[in-house]
Amino acid sequence: MAGGRKLLILNERDLAHPWAGGAEVHIMEIARRAVAAGYRPTLLCTRVRGAAAETVQDGVRIRRAGNRFSYYAMLPLLVRREIAEPGTVIIEHLNKIPFCTPLYARVPMIAVAHHLFGWTAFQQVSFPVAAAVVASERLIPPLYHGPIVAVSPSTRADLIARGVAADQIGIIPNGVDHARYVPAERPVNTPTLLVVARIEPYKRIDLILRALQTLIPRIPEIRLLVVGAGSALEPLRQQAAQLRIAEHVTFTGFVDEPTKVRWMQQAALVVNASEKEGWGLTVLEANACGVPAVASDVPGLRDAVVPGETGVLVPHGDVVQLSEAIRRLLTADDERHRLAVGARTWSLRFSWDESTRELLALIEATCAGARWRALLPTLGPWASPTVAPTAPAAPDALTRRAIA
Repeated sequence: MAGGRKLLILNERDLAHPWAGGAEVHIMEIARRAVAAGYRPTLLCTRVRGAAAETVQDGVRIRRAGNRFSYYAMLPLLVRREIAEPGTVIIEHLNKIPFCTPLYARVPMIAVAHHLFGWTAFQQVSFPVAAAVVASERLIPPLYHGPIVAVSPSTRADLIARGVAADQIGIIPNGVDHARYVPAERPVNTPTLLVVARIEPYKRIDLILRALQTLIPRIPEIRLLVVGAGSALEPLRQQAAQLRIAEHVTFTGFVDEPTKVRWMQQAALVVNASEKEGWGLTVLEANACGVPAVASDVPGLRDAVVPGETGVLVPHGDVVQLSEAIRRLLTADDERHRLAVGARTWSLRFSWDESTRELLALIEATCAGARWRALLPTLGPWASPTVAPTAPAAPDALTRRAIA
């Protein structure tokens, strides 16, 4: 039983950060449910302009310190202070540079791996920083000997390929808030493409802009909505102008969660051309809104999309096939509606409640010195190759819309 156990969560960002993504959503969804189960989570992250150094959100204590560089230097001292309380457990998110907590913290620890950058880091940051990221990721196999939770089969396979023991890694996927992400009641009549992401170079939104340029002559009313903030935002605006498609593209910047949901509900397709993902949470959130996906066939996204049932996968970097897949679905209403129903059904497999239950059970087994390897699920929602709902199949708004 939790008994008020303190959970020390380590991640560079929290949801207040303008570059927050799926990892930050994961942290808060799990942490707020842990609070309801009697735990006391504390998130240690970087400072962000306009946010207090310490605050409490939904029962989760958030402590912010340092910038994206000084934070890592400060962390060992901050961690040692936080774990002075007996019974504390560390949950370290392997999302950027590993924190290497086994070197300086002698308490039970669980690592949550969203994705590893590997060589894609060199397209994201400067050469010295990318080299440091790649080198730091090589420390994971020799340093981390406790349980590691991967959010997808692709991330688990990546960890194994890097030398982490297979029986050390389980899969607990991200969930979906099905109370928030629901289909719109009214049909979508405009051919709107949606991108929801941190706007970074490795997300390859440039490929989607190039595909859009080829689609405009055939579908003049097509629109692209790019939701999110990041370092690639201004270069993408410039690219849209150079391609003479700016009037068809809207860059919203950072938006709050209700606004994001409204944009998803109004989209015809969600598109993700990333080089690599840990999972593809925004694809599942759009699926829950009844929006099928067109995505690159890369790690993470091939876990999120069931080809022919929830969307289409295309070879990464192939603008011709990306454009053709989008065109086909925008002009074939019956096929798009079929995939929309399949997408909504697929999304019902993913639950934050279930993911929290599995993670908390793993925490308690680890603290008790029990055989935690027996609790590591390795298939999760991917146990069956076909889409099947985990909720009653009563017609919802999407199904009524599709058969109208």
